[in-house]
Amino acid sequence: MSLPAVSKHLKVLEGAGLISRGREAQWRPCRLEARPLREVADWVERYRDCWEQRLGALDDYLSQIQQRRRKHGRKKR
Repeated sequence: MSLPAVSKHLKVLEGAGLISRGREAQWRPCRLEARPLREVADWVERYRDCWEQRLGALDDYLSQIQQRRRKHGRKKR
């Protein structure tokens, strides 16, 4: 990855509040900001059960379709 690409990614992360950047002489240290990451993790966790149920139902549905195709001798496309 090029230096300009790294810099661009860091700017995006900083803009999102996920990192903070400082200055120490010629260095530009970056620090992860845990609070926004925790908020995202908490949000994802609230919806985890819902998505697991929906993806499980989708898996069951696709399995049924595959079984029907095998039963009726249809080839996969």
